[in-house]
Amino acid sequence: MLTATGDALTFATRTAAAAPGSATCHECGSTAERHRTAHGRWILIEPGALAAAAVPVGHRWRIAGDGTAVGLRSAAPSGACRISHLDVCPARPAPAHSPALHAVWRRNARQGV
Repeated sequence: MLTATGDALTFATRTAAAAPGSATCHECGSTAERHRTAHGRWILIEPGALAAAAVPVGHRWRIAGDGTAVGLRSAAPSGACRISHLDVCPARPAPAHSPALHAVWRRNARQGV
């Protein structure tokens, strides 16, 4: 049995083309950027960037020059980073562990996506 996160990643993998681009979340209908990870999986990344210091460890992403999404893990929080759409998808419960992620989730929910 797949979890909701597994379902979303599986869906993104099944529907992804060979290059990064725009994709629609099958859970909420919002548009996000589709990027391949260094491990060959596909991930939906929210448009725009946040201050890395405001985003919890494990939720920080950077997009490399070739379009690959690279998880920053415990890298020093300097500059800006990107976040996964799954962390702020309004079809999922609000992220309670981060005010920054919660603010993006709230914005997405207000947009009716």
